[in-house]
Amino acid sequence: MLTLGLLGTIAGLAALDSLNPVTIAGVTLILLAPLRRPGVTALAFVLGAYAVVLLAGGALFIGSDALGDAVSGAAAWVRRGALLLAALILAVSAVRRLRTRTRAAVLLPSWFGPWTAAPLGVVATGADLPNAFPYLLAIERLNAADVPVGPGLGVLAGYALVYCLPCLVLLVAGVVWRDHITTRLRRVYERLGAERVQARSVPVALGLFLLAAVVAVVALNL
Repeated sequence: MLTLGLLGTIAGLAALDSLNPVTIAGVTLILLAPLRRPGVTALAFVLGAYAVVLLAGGALFIGSDALGDAVSGAAAWVRRGALLLAALILAVSAVRRLRTRTRAAVLLPSWFGPWTAAPLGVVATGADLPNAFPYLLAIERLNAADVPVGPGLGVLAGYALVYCLPCLVLLVAGVVWRDHITTRLRRVYERLGAERVQARSVPVALGLFLLAAVVAVVALNL
């Protein structure tokens, strides 16, 4: 069942997940581009991101709930699998921080426009969902608490909204004060979306490995 503690935990995971550089950089790049309706285009991009987060999470939640009802003991295995996948994602991220690599720039394709912004938002955010381990943890918590499908989907809708909240704030600021914050928008893009060399970091890698180990231990003890 839903409790304030569970909602608080999921809200915290959503806030962590909302710091998604791909989606934020996409909105920033749209606001900087010489488009006729940058606000509408950016909103369509965010709606695409919202839709894919909600639909993907809803499908995982409903699927795991149906499997848990159909097979005795399957719910525990679903929760264990979600946590182990989150641990694997963290471990892979840790390994990647052990070497210097160049992060590709986020660029708008030549065919980009208001009518293609939403599909691109779906593709860009959907491609990054496998790295969204907080979302997997949130779905696992809902399953562990035996939250019914209806309220669970409502919580996931709220999660998707929190996920998109930084983009919406950036969108409003970019539309209302576009002429005054162009330099700041460029700094946001250069930090999150421009091509950048990510230096090797052993402390960060060790921290991610440690977190992966903790999540894996929790999963194996379910």
